[in-house]
Amino acid sequence: MGKRKGGSKPPPKKARAKLDTLFSCPFCNSSKSVSINFDREMGRATAKCSQCSQKYESRCTPLTDAVDVYHDWLDSCEEANK
Repeated sequence: MGKRKGGSKPPPKKARAKLDTLFSCPFCNSSKSVSINFDREMGRATAKCSQCSQKYESRCTPLTDAVDVYHDWLDSCEEANK
């Protein structure tokens, strides 16, 4: 007896972990109050807190993600505190 030729299904794809899009503010410590906006044509990214209205702007590339902009903001805050 031979093996049945059937529709073998490809293995299911693994789900990727989603990255955060809302972050806590380093100034007022409100959770999920910082949102990141991209202007890819101008090459700018802006992080803004909805509670205390603090802003941070940085350059962005097509590969830049919201997490990258937020961590750039945190790095610049740490450098300013030195």
